[in-house]
Amino acid sequence: MTTEPKTPAQLADDAAEAIRALNHATLSGRPGWEYPADAYSVVGNLGTLVMRLPQVLEQLTEFVEQLHADGHVKADGGDTPERIRALSAASVDTVVTAEKLRSALDEMHAALSPLAYQD
Repeated sequence: MTTEPKTPAQLADDAAEAIRALNHATLSGRPGWEYPADAYSVVGNLGTLVMRLPQVLEQLTEFVEQLHADGHVKADGGDTPERIRALSAASVDTVVTAEKLRSALDEMHAALSPLAYQD
């Protein structure tokens, strides 16, 4: 049985749901959430997630810009070119913000690195 690949929107929803589940998992002690090394691993994995965001944000923007260039995008109110410019500017800002978040996560990861559990 073959299954259709998930759409980008479905994959983004899966990522959002995974973060929601992570929020719940980090509320209390449970297996896999007992030691400083557990927090170190989570921060490292979040850093990887954030490191990958700029690529998808840039590709998303390029996708819509190409649709616009091909005449396949219109905006309610008729201000399509302004909306495309706003998307492009927001994309640049979002990529810069993601890169700053990645840097902050790297610092957090480094701060967690020497920490160990003590009885």
